Amino acid sequence: MFDKLFQAQQKAEEIKARLNNIAVSGEAEGGKIRVVATANKEIKEVSISDEIFQDGDKEQIEELLIVALNKALAQAENVSQTEMQAATQDMLGGLGNLFNKG
Repeated sequence: MFDKLFQAQQKAEEIKARLNNIAVSGEAEGGKIRVVATANKEIKEVSISDEIFQDGDKEQIEELLIVALNKALAQAENVSQTEMQAATQDMLGGLGNLFNKG
């Protein structure tokens, strides 16, 4: 039983490490504002085109940045959930085998 719990903990750490290496992005205004994050929801890069500064006011830039950030974080959440669901199914399968042994 403890082996299964240890394996589950190891699996969770593996997933976290894998999510740190998966990049997701969000864009606004046709890519003029771009945000890159990890699937663990850590913002790694923000890129804003010089065009935005020429065309937009501060409030518009802030709103577009929020849109890009939210898109990147939504993608990160989707990837994270997919990874966790796969791991949970693997673990449940292993626990089912544990309880069916007799």
